[in-house]
Amino acid sequence: MKFKPDWEEAKARLSALWNGKQLDRACVAVTAPVSGPPWPVPASAEAKWLDPAYVTQEALTALGSQWWGGEAVPSHLIMGGWVVHFGAAPRFSERTIWFDPFSDISFDRPPCFRLKDSDPWVRRHEAVYRSVAQAAGWDDFLLGQPCLLPASDILSACLGTERFLEALVLEPEWVEQALRQMSAALLAEKRRLRKRVEPIHAFWYGVAGWMPFWAPNPFLCTQSDVSCMMSPEHFERFVMPELLAIGEEYGAIWYHLDGREARHHLPRLLSLPTLRVLQYTPSPNEPPNGVAHLEFYRTVQAAGRILHLNVMPDQVIPLVKKLDRAFLMLQTRVNTVAEGEALLKMVERLS
Repeated sequence: MKFKPDWEEAKARLSALWNGKQLDRACVAVTAPVSGPPWPVPASAEAKWLDPAYVTQEALTALGSQWWGGEAVPSHLIMGGWVVHFGAAPRFSERTIWFDPFSDISFDRPPCFRLKDSDPWVRRHEAVYRSVAQAAGWDDFLLGQPCLLPASDILSACLGTERFLEALVLEPEWVEQALRQMSAALLAEKRRLRKRVEPIHAFWYGVAGWMPFWAPNPFLCTQSDVSCMMSPEHFERFVMPELLAIGEEYGAIWYHLDGREARHHLPRLLSLPTLRVLQYTPSPNEPPNGVAHLEFYRTVQAAGRILHLNVMPDQVIPLVKKLDRAFLMLQTRVNTVAEGEALLKMVERLS
């Protein structure tokens, strides 16, 4: 990798992790700021997410402005994939992309959610994705899968959260049909984009940018943030079909579990044979990732799943000491390269 001269060492550790083994030390991804090129300025909030030239330059600037230590995987999140939203017009700010609920959805009519090649937002996302893929070359950095939202989170946005939750009870058959349509369309779009970039780029799968993760075999990262407001029964009926379809197509799943309110779905998630990695983000009302969550972490690892955690630097050593290193991936950020190198040496001494 252009931005990671020790990639072969990191690749070997990540491959061992994927297979439930530890090599010379636990897997720890450490980044630190370094001097890089001047940061580009987007022409507008929309351009920040969807201008191919800007997004590509931003990616190269971000990659060159960090030290990628340990198992940190150079990559860049193309969040413009959120605009693949079944015809909804996005709204942009410098920080995020959001959507107003559709005003014309009626439960008296069967759902009809399709992704059309003529959709300008689908085309614009593809242009950005392919531009960054070309900049990445065969293996300069990890492009990762397209950052498309999952069906449950998209349908919740299309209906509005309150109406979506009411529909789970009052219109369950309509919701099931809508989610099936969305899930199939999203998988088809990922398949289509894969065909575009796989011949020119080695790292077409994986998690890019916010929680970089690579494995020796294909996997798909997914989530259902709206499930924090669902019962286990509703999760089983409305979210699990998409997870089963993803597992069947990709063979493995990296799952983002968003906070304490979604933890009651853990037993069902751990029953999925295709679930390989669980990434946990604590809610604002609970302690950040660290030793405060040891019991939860050990439950995940006891099921043979890899934990992927973003932690403060002072939590790295305690967690490496207390958790199963064969199923542990820690990610942290320090102020200098020297701090990062010292932290990795401390982890090595524990092995």
